[in-house]
Amino acid sequence: MSGSSPLYAAVDLGSNSFHLLVVRNVSGAIRAVSRVKRKVRLAQGLDDKNMLSEEAIRRGLDCIRLFAEQLKDIPKQNIRIVATATLRLAKNASVFIENAEKILEHSIDIISGEEEARTIYHGVISTSNTQGNILVIDIGGASTELIIGKGLDVKVLHSTQMGCVTWVNNFFSEDLITEANYERAIDAATEILSPIADEYLREGFDTCVGASGTIQSLQEIMLSSGESEVVTLEKLLLLKKKTLQDGRFSKLNISGLSPERLTVFPSGLAILIAIFKLLDIKGMTLAGGALREGVIYRMLGGYAPKDVRTNTVNSLITRYQLDREQAERVTKVALQAFDDLKDTWGLDNTSSRPILKWAAMLYEIGLCIEYKKAPQHASYIIDNIEMPGFTNAQKHLLSALLLNQRDTYKISALQNQNAVPYAEACALARILRLAIIICVRRSPDAIDGQIQFTMPEFGRIELVISSEWMNKHYLRATLLKEECSRQTEQGWGMSIKEY
Repeated sequence: MSGSSPLYAAVDLGSNSFHLLVVRNVSGAIRAVSRVKRKVRLAQGLDDKNMLSEEAIRRGLDCIRLFAEQLKDIPKQNIRIVATATLRLAKNASVFIENAEKILEHSIDIISGEEEARTIYHGVISTSNTQGNILVIDIGGASTELIIGKGLDVKVLHSTQMGCVTWVNNFFSEDLITEANYERAIDAATEILSPIADEYLREGFDTCVGASGTIQSLQEIMLSSGESEVVTLEKLLLLKKKTLQDGRFSKLNISGLSPERLTVFPSGLAILIAIFKLLDIKGMTLAGGALREGVIYRMLGGYAPKDVRTNTVNSLITRYQLDREQAERVTKVALQAFDDLKDTWGLDNTSSRPILKWAAMLYEIGLCIEYKKAPQHASYIIDNIEMPGFTNAQKHLLSALLLNQRDTYKISALQNQNAVPYAEACALARILRLAIIICVRRSPDAIDGQIQFTMPEFGRIELVISSEWMNKHYLRATLLKEECSRQTEQGWGMSIKEY
């Protein structure tokens, strides 16, 4: 890391919002220490000759004054300020830029659409868990970026001149949400995207993530309604139907949709529907970062490790001074149990096994506060800490597992998460608890080859344990018998078979 200060700042002068992100590098992971966001709606101030109105310039400069003080104590070499689509388009952008640079005492880079797309992509892969070809979608206020890449390799990228603010101005300008407005907005987006669609379809992609306010809003709506965080075309069309029923922006009432997003939500939705249809997207989740994070990682001279979640967990282990050897013991036992039971139980090796691994690695994080309520503290920390590489739904599942690591089962937490089916969440909690009990002595010979995990009938766990082990480890044997009673009381069933 260059510079004497651990603080770095990225400023994104977007077409809809201006953002300031200040971070520190803590134990190998980037920790945000300040985030400031203001809805400036710069794109709304563009007229048909691409001239910014005085009112839009004033709104932008007022926001710049807010950012200026925050940047005072950060070395200039640790700051980068970028401007995007609206200031690329505006013929009088220099009026705004010159005044803004005087206030900030720092230069502003108006980046090209291609550089914006590339930086967004690297912000995504530095903060999200990705495998194979990934399609990244970022719907801004006046431009939409679509990128396919794998690892650090960007394969296809385009920045298109359409965004949620400009589409409001063009198709939803009179507070009316009608089928005709939607059709015109979707058709216009389709017309822009059609010439480049084949390039994306030929390259193909394994996963799709979104990195904009529109996708953030969709995630919040999904979570608010208790649905899976995965956005699908079916869900988009249902939301379109809901906005049509409300009929006006002033009457929009969608649970989870913040008031500041109301006026640009239908236009962003229209663009996204067009993208989903043209590229035949089956599902999309929210990225962990985008342009600002990409700017930060470039200043740091590189990008986060390929396995972002490993980096995040390692950072938490260091930050909270967890016993790594004990965490690895519990993880080893938990994963052995998972592998022994997964086929009979129908557990998902792709989604559930990694979360069980991270839960086992972090199960003692609540001890940094105190022992008695350590599970509650662990759950609270996970719910309220930034975890690059983990989606919100994955964090909620992780939190629920840590809350259920001992004592009475807290079933509601397992029911309220939506990363995996409820029955699978219960299975992971049961396995985690058994692994913790087996490793309670904190010794390297936790199982010592004398415990097998079986399921003689669906849902009932049977531990096959040697009598020698049971007699030798009286504490653990007693705790396992108590856990048998707890799981049986829940209606699941658990038993110990000695040989």
